[in-house]
Amino acid sequence: MNDENRRSILKCVHCGTCRAYCPVFNEYGWESTNARGRMLIAQQIDEGADIDDSFRFSLDTCTTCGICEQMCPSGAIPPDVVENARAAVVRKAGASKAQEKLKKDTVEWGNPLRESRQRLHWLEPTERDELPDKCEYVYFAGCMTAYRYPEVARKTFDILKKFGVGVLEDEVCCGSPLLRTGSDACELIEHNMEQIKKSGAKTIITGCAGCYTTLKKDYPDGFDVLHVSEFLEQKLDELDIHKLDISVSYHDPCHIGRAHGIYEAPRNVIRRICNLEEMDTHHENAHCCGGGGGVRRSFSDLSRSLASKRLDEIPEKAELLVTSCPLCRSNLEMAAEDCELIDLIELLERAMC
Repeated sequence: MNDENRRSILKCVHCGTCRAYCPVFNEYGWESTNARGRMLIAQQIDEGADIDDSFRFSLDTCTTCGICEQMCPSGAIPPDVVENARAAVVRKAGASKAQEKLKKDTVEWGNPLRESRQRLHWLEPTERDELPDKCEYVYFAGCMTAYRYPEVARKTFDILKKFGVGVLEDEVCCGSPLLRTGSDACELIEHNMEQIKKSGAKTIITGCAGCYTTLKKDYPDGFDVLHVSEFLEQKLDELDIHKLDISVSYHDPCHIGRAHGIYEAPRNVIRRICNLEEMDTHHENAHCCGGGGGVRRSFSDLSRSLASKRLDEIPEKAELLVTSCPLCRSNLEMAAEDCELIDLIELLERAMC
């Protein structure tokens, strides 16, 4: 564990503020499943304590949503500590079976979904042949969008290509699923960096919140990263948009919201299209969808419960729930019964003449 993480652990004064906000603690009620409990466990791991299943459970049930960091009066950064503690556990005691499978699948298939289809399958073969070799901007679709919501990838690129945006020839997983669960993602990062250099891109645009954080935080410097909402906010006056007579609500993905402060860009796009009704918690106070930090794969019941509680926050006037992260959408859809969820791009496409 690095010095910054150790300082963060020492900043924690065990006041218990995190108990009031941590979604996982609110589910389990165990001290080891809130930020201050996890900080103590991370410290024990750093000091050489034997690692047992209770340590793994404490760390691996954290969605790394960051609301504890947002609310911490001492300035501690528990999500970073948790991620580094997970990596220490994997180094010292090995990965869990779920983590081993996740890494094997992701490296072997280029995605954690074991998809064998071409990454750009959502483009027609003739379109793939006509893609430019060099572009200043490239669209990074990400695994979930490419394989679970290919129609979103298609619609996103149809809009972006109007502004000269290209794609990477051979994109693979950004590495987020591995990095968030304690494994390294060197092979994936090196592969994507080669593709980025080959494309000549100076800016990467992605519609996936997890990809955004990973490209921004874990990749070498040398290019800018924009969430698609940021890019489109700048281009709204160049798009032929008509107003829709509907009300929608917006779910803030943790990886672009609290992690990077991207709150207004997606809202500004929505407000140009229709009426926005905020969820009960929003902006920096927004509750997590429950799918992040590897929780969905290892603790599906917990993930579903958190998603269900998030859906309960949708205001009655909202006809749709809009989000700008495919993992958030997928996790919320898992618990949704009578609520329609769409991507920000799909809302924009509905409003374009």
